[in-house]
Amino acid sequence: VAFTRGMATEFTCNSLLPSMNLSSLAYVSVILFNFMGFEVLNSFTSEMENPRRQVPQAIVAGGIAIAFLYIFSSFGIGVAIPAEEINTSNGLVESLQLLTGTTMGTFITIMGTLFLISLVGNMLSWSYGVNYVASYAAKNNSMPAIFGRLNEKTGMPLGAPLVNGLVASTLVIIAPFLPSQDLFWNFFALNIVTLLLAYVAVFPAFLKLRQIDPDRERPFKIPGGEFRLRIIAYLPMVLLLIAIMFSVVPLELSAEELSFKIPLTVGTILAIIAGEIMAARAVRVSNNSR
Repeated sequence: VAFTRGMATEFTCNSLLPSMNLSSLAYVSVILFNFMGFEVLNSFTSEMENPRRQVPQAIVAGGIAIAFLYIFSSFGIGVAIPAEEINTSNGLVESLQLLTGTTMGTFITIMGTLFLISLVGNMLSWSYGVNYVASYAAKNNSMPAIFGRLNEKTGMPLGAPLVNGLVASTLVIIAPFLPSQDLFWNFFALNIVTLLLAYVAVFPAFLKLRQIDPDRERPFKIPGGEFRLRIIAYLPMVLLLIAIMFSVVPLELSAEELSFKIPLTVGTILAIIAGEIMAARAVRVSNNSR
């Protein structure tokens, strides 16, 4: 299509470079969100034959695949629809409709089905690791006890996937009835910010564990001296903090910016308070059990 009919979006060196205005920096959080989940594979090191070799291979292969697929799909949508007209909710469907010249058809149905299958596969693989983390946290009193329930036959987490499924199903059901799709994207943005916040503490924790327990045998251990490990830890942590700041803090005083950022800021503060309450409860229960 790009060679025969031209491109709806102009692709030049200048247009491909990121804009340095403050508003565009808010998208850094979305870019980071797309790469979240690499750490989940470390939950399965006990099931790997050679985690020291397989973990780096999985990280490199996954990073290349994710970057290629996102760039390739974004380019395809940009070819069909001008960048300024791309709808965040329906951009994929609209691009397929423009490419085929029909609103429905066999091709669109097949592509839509494949897209749904990819979403299901993504959620299953992600949830598999996340449920184990939530279950482990519940067993250590860091989360409500319901997250720690296990299936008696398989030993797999039961409470965590039930809670996740209930929350996700509720959002899917109420989404069509929301007065504005902006409310849905507010929830999505809050999900991104709280997820990024959860990762911030991981990096100093990594350095702390290396410091207080350096000789422990680990299935996979990042090689390098203290300076290299600090670079590896602090660089992504700084990127996370920058992404969170530009996602939550209003960058201008326009009504649109304030109406989106203020609820997001309030939601983030409430999420932090809820997390601190659970952390304080975990410490109290741990002290009482000694």
